[in-house]
Amino acid sequence: MNLPQPSATSTTTVRNLGILAHVDAGKTTVTERILYLTGATHKRGEVHDGTTVTDFDPQERDRGITIFAAAVSCEWDGHRINLIDTPGHVDFADEVERSLRVLDGAVAVFDAVAGVEPQSESVWRQADRHGVPRIAFVNKLDRAGADLDTAVASIRDRLHPAPLVVQLPIGREDGFTGVVDLVTMRALVWDGDTCAEGPVPDDLADEARRRRRVLEESVAELHAAALDEYCARSFLSEGTLTAALRGVTLGGEGLVVLCGSAYRNRGVEPLLRAVVAYLPSPSDVPPVRGTHAGEEQRRPAEPRAPFAGLVFKVNSTATGRLTYVRVYSGTIRKGDTVLDTGARRTERVGRILRVQADRHAEVGRAAAGEIVALVGLRNARAGATLCDPSAPLVLEPPAVAAAVVSVAVEARTPLDTDRLATALARLVEEDPSLAVRTDPETGQTVLSGMGELHLEVAVEKIRRGHGIEVGVGRPRVAYRETVVRGVTGVVCRHVKQDGGAGQFAHVVIDVAPLDATAGEDFVFESAVVGGRVPREYVRAVEAGCRDALAEGPLGGYPVTGLRVTLTDGATHPKDSSEMAFRTAGRLALRDALRAAETGLLEPVVELTATVPDDAVGGVLGDLAARRGRVTGQTARAGTAVITATVPLAGLFGYASGLRGRTQGRGTFTTRPTGCAPVPAGIVAGLRTG
Repeated sequence: MNLPQPSATSTTTVRNLGILAHVDAGKTTVTERILYLTGATHKRGEVHDGTTVTDFDPQERDRGITIFAAAVSCEWDGHRINLIDTPGHVDFADEVERSLRVLDGAVAVFDAVAGVEPQSESVWRQADRHGVPRIAFVNKLDRAGADLDTAVASIRDRLHPAPLVVQLPIGREDGFTGVVDLVTMRALVWDGDTCAEGPVPDDLADEARRRRRVLEESVAELHAAALDEYCARSFLSEGTLTAALRGVTLGGEGLVVLCGSAYRNRGVEPLLRAVVAYLPSPSDVPPVRGTHAGEEQRRPAEPRAPFAGLVFKVNSTATGRLTYVRVYSGTIRKGDTVLDTGARRTERVGRILRVQADRHAEVGRAAAGEIVALVGLRNARAGATLCDPSAPLVLEPPAVAAAVVSVAVEARTPLDTDRLATALARLVEEDPSLAVRTDPETGQTVLSGMGELHLEVAVEKIRRGHGIEVGVGRPRVAYRETVVRGVTGVVCRHVKQDGGAGQFAHVVIDVAPLDATAGEDFVFESAVVGGRVPREYVRAVEAGCRDALAEGPLGGYPVTGLRVTLTDGATHPKDSSEMAFRTAGRLALRDALRAAETGLLEPVVELTATVPDDAVGGVLGDLAARRGRVTGQTARAGTAVITATVPLAGLFGYASGLRGRTQGRGTFTTRPTGCAPVPAGIVAGLRTG
């Protein structure tokens, strides 16, 4: 493998992009073909052979899926492309979230047969939240049933962008050999790894002209300069069309759509051209925003600006502890001292590495726009801001999703107990979506994560990476408690006098259910008038209420979905303090929750199962037994695609059950859809259990 060396390129010739898609849509194969085509590798890696560059972890190769986001770098047409191959399985969505936080653009890969699949939709929404410009690559056009127009229709209907299709396939299914580029009006035909460019085939000329016209009209509707030229000349020149496509991509008004078959190496070179032509460089995106001393600051993507970078991944390897950083501004050099603003400590950079999955090349410095790994940082965690100590800044960290599934873990031998604690601490450091706690009742160590597969991978990593035999309990879901019917006028008078300074706080609160459309888990408001509770004590009451959310009255589960209003209170001239009002807030909310009508919530997922026609009945019956509610069923070439809403608790062991009912021919995917009330009978069972 060739590791590209740093060159004196400006930020305008850098592209930081991710490959996003549903599992098995071909993300890793697209990445492998990009590396091969750019000369970063001399042999094409294959997922089914376990020879890919980015799926280098033994578990990824054993399972045939991407689990960990992997960074690679390559050179193309005078541009450096820093690429992150992200997981497609819903259990590893946090890896996608942390990657999207530091990317400037993305390629969304879609299966030409399946179109938009559940996890495609999830990662699309994640990219929406981060405002990441995207282009689309409809992959696997050589498969039976592949159809570009149908796939594009599903993109339009389910994701709601304005698709701008810039290619016309040449041939269908097994006969797919190339594409017509509707921007240049030239044909690209592949024979093995060789691409021949020529005129548009006669039998496609009329269709190509029609589609070019549709493309021009669509772009003119979205881009002012293109509209002016189209009105004046009734067509768009190649230069205007290219510039307009870039403009609408950067602005998010349109989605450039390309197509091909990455496995057969068809369509990857035009995709690379589109990455360079349409996706942004670090200098095209707005200056990164951060805060210092409560004030917003902006840092441009300039090498001479003060250094600021965001840690998005931490990994322990044979090379040492690698801290992956996106450099947003300034330049970092080997030997520099950087400030971790969140931890308020400085650390020294031992080495700077350009990363190629599990291979690395040392460089002397990294400038704005680069994605590199730092060696020598002992304490920086994912989400930390690193900056010049003389110019402090705090950048917004990636959001971390709440864990929904837990298992009890224990070492098989007493001698491994301490080693297991160390291994778990390292796991949480590398993957913030994992959480470890000790159950206060049983004393068991509980590992929580995003799903059953997520926890399986974590436990296997302990076994393989640390040589520890681990016993694992039955998975349990993370229930939540909520308020069904609120209460008003709950009074808490906290008075404590023990010889020294006393404590006095008097609060009155109302508690009500929170509207599901509010988009928040907890809202605190103050309706106190006349200054009866000073502002600093109001904040203390809110903090106390948040403390009380940790355990609800039904089963000690965390509480969510409620609005607390402070309506009245009183103070003492000497004995009132923030501590007293925080205690009063906690006690008041606990009393209110016991007085209110509360209910239990459980995580729910949307399941999509593809099964043979002759197995539909058994699969539907099994879903009903798991408390699933079927929401749709469609036929597709001898198979049925079933969608259902199912409680996460009902899906434990579903993979093996589905294999048994379909003789190994059934597949399924899931995506989280929120929480739903737990039926009364199940609640009773949880209480007695």
